Amino acid sequence: MASQTKDQVGEPAEHVQVQDLNEEEFDQLPFGAIQLDEEGRILRYNGYESELSGIHKQNAIGKHFFRELAPCTDVREFHGRFKEGVARKQLYEKFSYHFAFRRNPTDVTVTLFYSDITKSVWVFVRPV
Repeated sequence: MASQTKDQVGEPAEHVQVQDLNEEEFDQLPFGAIQLDEEGRILRYNGYESELSGIHKQNAIGKHFFRELAPCTDVREFHGRFKEGVARKQLYEKFSYHFAFRRNPTDVTVTLFYSDITKSVWVFVRPV
């Protein structure tokens, strides 16, 4: 039980600090990181995620994540969690997901985190 508390306390600190990274630091994170506004539009998209998805950052920023960029995520298990968390202004969920990218289908662990600081949702993607 203590380790779960430590993990739960340790993980959000990572999420809270990510908004302070400059673009170079953000691009060099060792996992995919995407910042979404409350509607699901992409505000930030890092280099790791670009490599994983095969989508260049400049082609991702401003797009609706669930409808335009990754329509395979426009399902209850992903988009539904996002919408519920935004409505509550509280979200911290970690789950397994399969990205059906054309170029490189990938099994990942996704973390969704709503930040009161940025009023946005951070999506962290780690291949398994």
